[in-house]
Amino acid sequence: MTDALPHGWQRVSLGDICEIQGGGPAVRRAKQIEGGVPLIRPADLHNRRIADRSDLVCVDPRTAHDLSKYQVVTDDILVTRTGAVGRAALVTAQESGWLYNTHLFRVRAHERAQAPYLLAYLSRREVGEWLERRAAGTTGMRSITMRTLHDLPVSLPVLDQQREIGAALYAIDEKIRAHEEVIRATTDLRETLSDLLMSGDLLKGSSAP
Repeated sequence: MTDALPHGWQRVSLGDICEIQGGGPAVRRAKQIEGGVPLIRPADLHNRRIADRSDLVCVDPRTAHDLSKYQVVTDDILVTRTGAVGRAALVTAQESGWLYNTHLFRVRAHERAQAPYLLAYLSRREVGEWLERRAAGTTGMRSITMRTLHDLPVSLPVLDQQREIGAALYAIDEKIRAHEEVIRATTDLRETLSDLLMSGDLLKGSSAP
């Protein structure tokens, strides 16, 4: 990540262009309720988005109010602090107002239009490798510090180019999610059809006079 930059680009530290904040405290199971305010965990990050999962952990409104410092808003980026360090996801309007837990960092660009580009940059393999080399701890328990993320070098084109690059990669991510939805729906259909065929119910219906 120290190669010469194209004309007009600059190299800055992530912390120079973003506010970086650590995650909230771990929430005790007693404060978790069904239908409350979702608490985002590393497991909820998938393909650079917050996955729409049926097993989201939620906390009661009072606890959520006490932890309001750890709310996310649209165009925030969440980055995993522990485990598989450096995985990133963009917060959309659907997740705005949710909380994030102690195993994540919140990255909030000073210039909000930079968010899609920064998400794409953080998702690069060489960035993940840079963070992994600086992680501490044993296998499975690796972690990075806020200082490490702050010092991450970022290569920046001019803002208009950032928007173009971010939009192009965002569109590809949307196609990936659309294909995953087709695969998920087709898999569910196969399971249903398999149950009907293996139970003989479908064949009974087709052989009736």
